[in-house]
Amino acid sequence: MADTTLSGDVPGATLNPPTGAVLALDLGTTTGWALRGHDGLITTGTVCFKPGRFDGGGMRYLRFTNWLSEIDRLSGPVEAIWFEEVRRHAGTDAAHVYGGLMATLTAWAELRGVSYEGVPVGTIKRHATGKGNAPKHAMIDAARARGFSPADDNEADAIAILMWAIETKGGLA
Repeated sequence: MADTTLSGDVPGATLNPPTGAVLALDLGTTTGWALRGHDGLITTGTVCFKPGRFDGGGMRYLRFTNWLSEIDRLSGPVEAIWFEEVRRHAGTDAAHVYGGLMATLTAWAELRGVSYEGVPVGTIKRHATGKGNAPKHAMIDAARARGFSPADDNEADAIAILMWAIETKGGLA
């Protein structure tokens, strides 16, 4: 099972209840996530999809699929998924992992009729900090300023994606 770390509930983070859950993801070996449940409560955390020593190449993606299904079962139904759309990676391995997770996510969503959309990195950073090229620590500081306690930049990015999706109505506001 994937290792999940919860940051817990955030006081004052309850919003008007949506009809379904909204999930925001920062895809990677350590995936940051933020979820607004059907009751409006926001929870956040990270989940690690690093393969074990004896795992085959597809195990990380099977674990991700199972994790998505569990989130949907426990908090869902998931109505919409927003994820960080990365166009450039520091290394080949990171690009392969991201591409595999994105393919898994989009296939999972398509099978269930869940809407999904990527949000450019600069859009997320600009919304959270005012700068489209903000460093990792600035994203963590921005999440903390909103009352969250992210464990790392992955969780902070997921929080920023969720806040962007809520506050801009997915870029339509």
